[in-house]
Amino acid sequence: MPFTGKFDLAANAHGQLLVHNDDLVDPGSGVDRHFHRDAEIVTWVVTGEVHHDDDSGAAGVVRAGQVQAMSAGTGVNHREQNPRSTGVVARVIQMWLPPDAPGGQPEYRTADVPLAGRGLVLVASGIAGHSPAVSIGNDAAALYAARLAAGESVALPPAPYGHLFVVSGAVDVGDDRLAEGDALRTVGSGELPLRAVQDETEILFWEMRAQAASAL
Repeated sequence: MPFTGKFDLAANAHGQLLVHNDDLVDPGSGVDRHFHRDAEIVTWVVTGEVHHDDDSGAAGVVRAGQVQAMSAGTGVNHREQNPRSTGVVARVIQMWLPPDAPGGQPEYRTADVPLAGRGLVLVASGIAGHSPAVSIGNDAAALYAARLAAGESVALPPAPYGHLFVVSGAVDVGDDRLAEGDALRTVGSGELPLRAVQDETEILFWEMRAQAASAL
């Protein structure tokens, strides 16, 4: 994978998901300039905000309640920072996937994603027929999110490969109870009922229809 130097993330991927990071970024901290190429990168901000800019002059802010999808294309040299002036620790979940095809113009897409009272919300997708908040250049993956009160339930869609992450709160999935920071990977699952057991429970779920090909 060009965007990881000598590392072949696809060799250890689950479905299309190559990287899933859950980071706390102090005010005045972040990631200095670094290079990505041929990557679809989805950033979900839980608290605080992240400022980004690149060497083309593009710049923007992703705040809590928003999602950003970046198509790195032929190459992006950018940085991501939580400015000291915010005074708030940012919690940022970032996920990487391979693109359908290499190359293309680098592009950013950002959208508000209200969750309260909406059940399972389609956040990002490249699957044909989907209408997500932001599109991604991967036709085998879709990201959903939900924020639930205790006792509320949603049904996760069938998925050849699935990745459930509990952002906050706790959920019951079958006989398993998952708490904040826990993840559940599925293979060949049908519709999967999920029930929140705490208020302000938030989840992210990737529906993936193929396994990423190894670069080796």
